[in-house]
Amino acid sequence: MGGVLAMVVLLCLSAGAMVARAEDPYLFFTWNVTYGTISPLGVPQKGILINGQFPGPNINSTTNNNIVLNVYNNLDEPFLLTWSGIQQRKNSWQDGTLGTMCPIAPGTNYTYHFQVKDQIGTYFYYPTTSTHRAAGGFGGLRVNSRLLIPVPYADPEDEYTVLIGDWYAKSHTQLKNFLDSGRSLARPDGVLINGKSNKAKDSDKPLFTMKPGKTYKYRICNVGIKNSLNFRIQGHPMKLVEMEGSHTVQNVYDSLDVHVGQCYSVLVTADQEPKDYYMVASTRFTKQVLTTTAIISYTNSKGPASPELPPAPEGWAWSLNQYRSFRWNLTASAARPNPQGSYHYGQINITRTIKLVNSAHRDSGKLRYSLNGVSHVNPATPLKLAEYYQVPEKVFQYNIISDEPPAKIEQVKQAPNVLNVTFRNYVEIILENHEKSIQSYNLDGYSFFAVAIEPGRWTPEKRSNYNLLDAVSRHTIQVFPKSWAAIMLTFDNAGMWNLRSELLENRYLGQELYISVVSPERSLRDEYNVPDSTQLCGVVTGLPKPPPYTI
Repeated sequence: MGGVLAMVVLLCLSAGAMVARAEDPYLFFTWNVTYGTISPLGVPQKGILINGQFPGPNINSTTNNNIVLNVYNNLDEPFLLTWSGIQQRKNSWQDGTLGTMCPIAPGTNYTYHFQVKDQIGTYFYYPTTSTHRAAGGFGGLRVNSRLLIPVPYADPEDEYTVLIGDWYAKSHTQLKNFLDSGRSLARPDGVLINGKSNKAKDSDKPLFTMKPGKTYKYRICNVGIKNSLNFRIQGHPMKLVEMEGSHTVQNVYDSLDVHVGQCYSVLVTADQEPKDYYMVASTRFTKQVLTTTAIISYTNSKGPASPELPPAPEGWAWSLNQYRSFRWNLTASAARPNPQGSYHYGQINITRTIKLVNSAHRDSGKLRYSLNGVSHVNPATPLKLAEYYQVPEKVFQYNIISDEPPAKIEQVKQAPNVLNVTFRNYVEIILENHEKSIQSYNLDGYSFFAVAIEPGRWTPEKRSNYNLLDAVSRHTIQVFPKSWAAIMLTFDNAGMWNLRSELLENRYLGQELYISVVSPERSLRDEYNVPDSTQLCGVVTGLPKPPPYTI
C-alpha cells in the first residue's frame, strides 16, 4: 500500500511539474500572399490579398499566446510583415522589418514565431517592404486579456475591428515609381473602412449589426499611409477604454482623431432609435476633405440611416486638446510597463535626451526625408544579422546621427541609420517637427510614455509641462506641424528596433532609424538566440553561427 501511495505521490508531483513547465497556448496560421483584383473605390485595381482576403484575416489572440504563422510569398517581389505594437520581447528576429530580417523571396515561405508577451490591446499588421502597404496586406490583431485578469468594463456583446485609412487608386508600383523618380505623392483618392468605400459594390449593406440595448466594443485602427482621420458614429457617443495596449480613463467622445498607425478601442451602446446608422471616417488637416461611410444596423432596424452626417471637427487645436484628455487608467488590472521596477515613471532619472528633427530635402533633384540630417537607406544585409554575426563594420556605422540636430543641414547624409542605446537606460526622446504637415512615429519593441505634445520648439524648461503621472503608455505618437512631442521609456528589450515615420512616403524616403540595444551579458535572460529558421542574406550568407547565448 505504501508503495502504491508513493507511486501516486510521484505521479502527482510529476504532473504538477508538467503543469508548471507547460507552455502558453499556440495559435497556428498559414497565409498565402497573392495579388488579386480589388475595387475599394469602385474601380478595379491590383491589390495584395492574404488567403484571398482584403483586408487580411484578423488574428484573435490572448495575452502570452504563441503565434506561429507560415507566410507563403506568391508576389513577384520580396515581402515582409510587421506586427505593429507587438513588443517582441527579447525577439527582434521576428519584428518583420528590413533592419532585422531578410525579406521573404518570391515563391518561398517563412514561418514567424512570436509571443504576445504580457500585452493586451488593439493592434494591426502590415507590409514593410517597398510600397506594399499601399496595396493591402494589412489586417487587425487583437490581444485579449486572460480570463483571470479583470478588465475595467463589462464584457461587450461582441467586438468589431474597424480598419480605416486613406487610399490611392493608383497601384503601389506606380506610387513607388513616383517616389523613386523624386516626386512626392499627391493627395489620396479616397478613404476606406474595412477595405471598402461608399463607392464600392454592396456599400449599402450593413458592415456590423447591433442588438438594441447591448454594448459593443469597436477596435479602430488607422492603417492608411498619409492622412490623419476623424472617426465618428452617427448618433452614438463612444467611450474610450483602451489605446495601443493600455487601458485608459473612460472619457466619452463624439468623435476621435486617429492618426496614421494609431489604434483605439471604444464601447458603443445601441440605445438609439432602431434603424441604420453611418460610421464616418474623414480626412483631417487637408484642403479637400475626403469622407467615406459604412452602415451599422440595429437587428430590429426600421429604416435607413439619415443622410445628414455628423460634422468633423476643424483645426489643430481641437486635436491637440483631445490628445491632452487621454489618461492612463492606473487602477486597471493588466499587463503594464514597469520601467526599472517602478510604475512612477515620472520619478525616474533621465540618463539621456535624444532630440530628433525631421526635415525634407532635395538631393540631386530627388526628394529625401531625414532625421537630424540622416536619411536611412536599407542595406542588403539586415542590421541585426550583421551585428549578431559580428560583422557590423561591413554593413553600417553606429551613431552617424547625433543626439542633437545640426544647426544647419548643408546636405542630407544617406546611409543606414543606427543609434546605440545602453541596455536598461531610461531615455527621453524629443520629436520636433518644423514642417507644415503632421508627422506620426512608431517605435517597435516598446511602449513609451507620451508625456507631452506642444506647439513651438522644445527646450529643457518645457519639462515642467510634462504629464509625469498618468500619460498613456503607447507605441505611436503624432507630432503636429511646427510642434514637438516628448516620450520617455526604459530600453530594457534587447534587440534592433525600428523608430519610423508611419507615413509611407516619409519612411520609404528615409525618415526612420534603428536603435541597437545590446545586453552585455549575452544571456538568454535578455535576448533569444537567432532562430534556426532565420533566412540569411547579404554578407552574413554562409558565415558560421556565433556561439549561442546561454543562461
